[in-house]
Amino acid sequence: MGIKMDDKRYAVLIDADNISSKYIGNILDEMTKYGVITYKRIYGDWTSSQAAKWKKELMENSITPIQQFRNTVGKNATDSTLIIDAMDILYTNNVDGFCIVSSDGDFTRLASRLRESGMDVIGMGENKTPRSFRAACSVFTDLELLMDESEDEAETPSKNEGRKKNMPKYKLKQTKIENAIIEIITENENKGRQTGLGEIGSRLQKKYSDFDVRNYGYSSLSTFLEEIDSFELKNVNNTVIVGLKEDNSMKKQIVTYTVECVQQAGEQGVEMCSLGQMIHSAYPNFKVKEYGYSTLSKFISGIKFLKITTSQENRKIVELKGKQ
Repeated sequence: MGIKMDDKRYAVLIDADNISSKYIGNILDEMTKYGVITYKRIYGDWTSSQAAKWKKELMENSITPIQQFRNTVGKNATDSTLIIDAMDILYTNNVDGFCIVSSDGDFTRLASRLRESGMDVIGMGENKTPRSFRAACSVFTDLELLMDESEDEAETPSKNEGRKKNMPKYKLKQTKIENAIIEIITENENKGRQTGLGEIGSRLQKKYSDFDVRNYGYSSLSTFLEEIDSFELKNVNNTVIVGLKEDNSMKKQIVTYTVECVQQAGEQGVEMCSLGQMIHSAYPNFKVKEYGYSTLSKFISGIKFLKITTSQENRKIVELKGKQ
């Protein structure tokens, strides 16, 4: 079967000095999600004993080895050879993207340069890979995650039980992802349009190159979102739409509590920052963006019993309306 016209073509370049041969099957399987591989090259000193484990994999997977002798102690000549090859391939205009497989942060500038030229850059490495390289890629995937996933499919539940997973060192906090999704939905609502599941996936990937629902134990983005209390998913004309759950009862509680705090403060009112601390102390999960407001001051301005004034020291003070 030949290459389809709409298939994206990728060059897979592997740093043998930093990647174990046990991952090769996972690497090539993962790349089938993106397109077809037209270059498969691996860089290392094939005269060294540590490269022996790779030799069998090179034959079975038709990967071209590029020899690089270690001429200088402490210097990684493999890096420069891989970088030069990547730039040579870039200028042939024969590929749509690159897959750089390494846990080495020294490839950060290469990834950035390739993206500047309009290339997709898929990064893969172990969970020790520095944040700089992860952020420079279009997408970054932890190899331990792929290994765990393939082992789960191959093993029975009894064998899996009690096995410790390779947790990603740089896994993004779920609250950070949740807040980013809230911002996307709120932004779209302000423009009068709905938010599709596909848009959320695309924008999250652009914002966080190493975001992967598999890091959180899910196989699909929809399941991941369904289990977060803030969101609800609806199927509209065969398109999955994501929205914020309306919790008017909680909003009423927070509004009532906010007014009570201002009442108890008396005539002097409450400083905005102090009031915000009180609200978040009483309601740790409170997020103004869930209720359609960009800031706490906008939320408070929407409470009909309250007003915001500015003191002589240029501080924002929240007071009861009707106060002279």
